[in-house]
Amino acid sequence: MQNPVFYVLTAFFLGSLPFGYWLALLRGVDLRKQGSGNTGATNVGRVLGKKWGIFVFALDLGKGWLAVALAKSVGNVPETWSITVGVFAVLGHIFSPWLGFRGGKGVATSAGILIGLAPWVALGVALIWFLAFQMSRTVSVASLCAATAFPLFVFWLMPDQKAFQWISLGMAVLVWFRHRDNLKRLLQGKENRFVKPEKP
Repeated sequence: MQNPVFYVLTAFFLGSLPFGYWLALLRGVDLRKQGSGNTGATNVGRVLGKKWGIFVFALDLGKGWLAVALAKSVGNVPETWSITVGVFAVLGHIFSPWLGFRGGKGVATSAGILIGLAPWVALGVALIWFLAFQMSRTVSVASLCAATAFPLFVFWLMPDQKAFQWISLGMAVLVWFRHRDNLKRLLQGKENRFVKPEKP
C-alpha cells in the first residue's frame, strides 16, 4: 500500500473544496452574508434557487464518494482504511482552509462517503431523510433524523464492522453539533421551511 498520509491529505483536500461558496461568488453572491450564512447546498438552494442547490449537493456528495473510491483503489486494504479516509473528507468539508477553517455541515459529503462504503445503509438513511423532510418541510430536521438513523442502520446491517459502528456514532454526533444553530431556531420556531406552492 502506498503512503497512507497521501490519501488522507487528498481526502481532506477534496472535502475542503467549497463548491457552494465558489459557485455563489461567480454569481456575485457571498453565501456567508446571505440566508443562513452557511456555504452548503441548502443555503445555495435558498439564495440561488433549487436547481443550483441540487447541483451543489451533487458536487459535495461526489467529493465524498471520490475520496472513498480513491482509498479503495489501493487494493486489498482493511475497511477501516476507507472509513478513515472518508472521515477526513468530511472534516475537510466542515473545516475548509479555503474558508478560514469553517465550512458546511457535512451532510452531503457524508452521504457520498456512505454510498461508497455501504450502499444499503445509504439507501436506508436517504429514505429516512426523505420521509422526515416530507413531514417537516425542514432540511435541518431531515438531516438530523438521517444522522440519527445512520448509526442505527450501521449497527443493524453491519454487525461485524465494529470500527464503522463507532465512527458512525461519532459522525452522527458531529452532524448534530454542526446543527446547533438550527436547533436553537427550531426551538424558537424560527427555522426556515420549504413550503409547497399552493395549487392555482
